[in-house]
Amino acid sequence: MGMHAAARLARPGGLLLPLCVLLGAVLAYVSITSILSGRIEELAYVCIAIVVVSFVLMMLKNWRTGLYLFLTWLLFEDLIRKYMGNNMAIYFGKDAMIAVVYISFFAALRRKEAQRFRPPFLIPFLVFFWFGVIQVFNPGSPSIFFGLLGLKLYFYYVPLVLIGYALLDSEEDLRKFFGVNLALAAIIGTLGIIQAVLGHTFLNPEHPQEDIRLLSELYRPTSVAGVNIYRPTSVFVSDGRFTSYMMLAWIMAFGFGGYLLLRSRKGRFLSFACLGIISLAIVLGGGRGPLLWTAGSALICAAAFLWGAPWRQGEVLRVIRSLQRALLIGGLALLIFFFAYPDALLSRFAFYSETLSLDSPTGELIYRARDYPIQNFLNAFQNPRWPYGYGTGTASLGVQYVARILHYVSPAGGTENGFGSIVLEMGILGLLLWLFWTSALVVAGWNVVRKLRGSPWFPLGFAIVWFTFLLLLPMTYNGLQVYQNFVMNAYLWLLIGVLFRLPHLALTAQSSAAAAQKPHLRAG
Repeated sequence: MGMHAAARLARPGGLLLPLCVLLGAVLAYVSITSILSGRIEELAYVCIAIVVVSFVLMMLKNWRTGLYLFLTWLLFEDLIRKYMGNNMAIYFGKDAMIAVVYISFFAALRRKEAQRFRPPFLIPFLVFFWFGVIQVFNPGSPSIFFGLLGLKLYFYYVPLVLIGYALLDSEEDLRKFFGVNLALAAIIGTLGIIQAVLGHTFLNPEHPQEDIRLLSELYRPTSVAGVNIYRPTSVFVSDGRFTSYMMLAWIMAFGFGGYLLLRSRKGRFLSFACLGIISLAIVLGGGRGPLLWTAGSALICAAAFLWGAPWRQGEVLRVIRSLQRALLIGGLALLIFFFAYPDALLSRFAFYSETLSLDSPTGELIYRARDYPIQNFLNAFQNPRWPYGYGTGTASLGVQYVARILHYVSPAGGTENGFGSIVLEMGILGLLLWLFWTSALVVAGWNVVRKLRGSPWFPLGFAIVWFTFLLLLPMTYNGLQVYQNFVMNAYLWLLIGVLFRLPHLALTAQSSAAAAQKPHLRAG
């Protein structure tokens, strides 16, 4: 019955008009009373409510439009939250918005207006999912709210894999999706670059809320150079979320640029310009992990693109040209910035050199990359409940909010190793099931990429598989918060859906090309 009601609401010309009139009257009344009484803060919330309601109405009418609105809100939500005192109602705004997109999408599925998709890794994933649900009721968990938090962080954005698959009906849809996302990434990267120069006073309130104040004012000292470098947050509340997103955006830009170079001239400039901006933002971000992950991704993707190039068609030179352009644009962006703001760039280079060089007395590369994660992983097995854990969510991102609001303290303690966190939550079996379903996903994705070898879609497909592998295994090993970061998690599942749709787009393009050649053959 509920789905029928949702379908009637989502149908164009359904209940949207009377609902819009009703909500408009309510918001108008609240706005007038706020202005007359001088309560400006309430008026700000009313403005946000008007925007959100407008988004909801558009989402119900068209789930594709709703998806782009959701992604925009997802990326800029932190900026609003920073200036609204870290209001948690705003924090959960994205979850309400994607719920509306889900309703609209599944209503479209019911009307057979969207493509259905059954993921090939579904069974392994469902095994882990239901094990996570069972772990919500683990006797070691002090409250079910920890379990609900964990389920949200692990699984709430999983339906985006279905939406990502159904989103792309043509190559035009593919170019639109990556074009919009790279434009958003370029804007966020540019703001981060400006903030790296101006400091924490840019894009941060004068008196930020205490929970996020230290995150937005983080400076790192250099021992030898004797300067402090600011780690920009851009539109986010933390530098880690900013640099992680930049790394994701770099992989998307690199893969999409390779596709465009082999397939279409349209959009090439945007792709490579975004690549230059994002590369510069990563260097200025001050995050050693994202910098190394991006550098490693560049090497792996470059080698893979050469391996998967369409050698038979003689287009391997285009792939080589693509790699040359990526390297040239990244270097050009650094060179231009060096002449404009040499101190800002040189101070970051000094920080990286001091902390990453193997011969530096203050080097931390071996310790942070090998010793520290292993130590934290082994520490999880010092806990007496490592065979069965404390329950889903007890060692997850955001447990401090459960403790503050509901006055429940997680007994799981903490570890900065992601696999160790899974052991503390779900026990050793939970970790084995995590490795089982993530490996099944990566293998299924790799099988898709192998089919795309020799085609223009290969660079894009490989970039998505590489990001999937990177996030679910080595990066999650270093810290579970990377997977549970809502930006990375949402894009992960959305891009997985896009990946499994690529063979359909390739087949459609081949059929169209063959159909276009038939008249010429007949004429001959």
